[in-house]
Amino acid sequence: MTALFALATALLWGLADFGGGLLTRRMPALTVVVASQTIAVVVLGAIVIATGAWSELGPGLWYAVAAGVVGPVAMLAFYKALALGPMGVVSPLGSLGVVVPVSVGLLIGDRPGLLQFAGIGVAVMGIVLAGGPELRGAPVQRQAVLLTLVAAFGFGSVMALIAEASTTLTGLFLALFVQRVTNVAVGGGALYVSVKRGGRALPEGGGGMKVVLAALPALAFVGLADVAANGTYSIAAQNGPVTVAAVLANLYPVVTALAARGVLKERLRAVQAAGAGLALVGTVLLATG
Repeated sequence: MTALFALATALLWGLADFGGGLLTRRMPALTVVVASQTIAVVVLGAIVIATGAWSELGPGLWYAVAAGVVGPVAMLAFYKALALGPMGVVSPLGSLGVVVPVSVGLLIGDRPGLLQFAGIGVAVMGIVLAGGPELRGAPVQRQAVLLTLVAAFGFGSVMALIAEASTTLTGLFLALFVQRVTNVAVGGGALYVSVKRGGRALPEGGGGMKVVLAALPALAFVGLADVAANGTYSIAAQNGPVTVAAVLANLYPVVTALAARGVLKERLRAVQAAGAGLALVGTVLLATG
């Protein structure tokens, strides 16, 4: 069950990242984040009311609040790092956030077997290579590296925090709702500050709000896929070793790369193909170990 839900997480996160990446080509990244998460809040709010999840109120929800604060900060740091580039360095470094939940798992007593340890090493290497790291070329700005590491730590922290937010299914619905409300509050505040400083909230050129409205189905998919990924990861982490769940869930860069290959006809670089292959080998070792 752990492997199944963790791989579902990787699929959902990978597709959500792909969709979000396409949307940010047409509108500001902060607008994509706020709009997609607002849709998720509405849907989760309806689920919370329908299931009576309010009865699950408890101190564990502070983990969800923390995840909701850390998530947008990590995302903003990552987008800024991507802007500074080169993306071929930033993207693989961002995958190193897997170290956080894996470390948490080891600290709370996870003891993977020999095959699983080997699978972790091979899969993490595959994840990094799947991002297509640039080993040569222009020098990388120190700020880009620092921002990427902040983002990676943030992404990994969100995984660790949301896994601790609830132990029941209805409680998970409430935790995800609280996380997304916090996401919208933090992201909305950042968007407001950005606009006050001369930034854009709507796409450039003609259309403006019409472009955003036309993109609502895609925004809904991104927001809901991201929410579902957090949910499946939480279930995976609670039903098996956190170390295994975290590594398998972090295969999402491979999914994003394959989606770009299938939809946009982007050619995989040799290093990315090798990374995808290693990630597959690592997955098999983790699942069979």
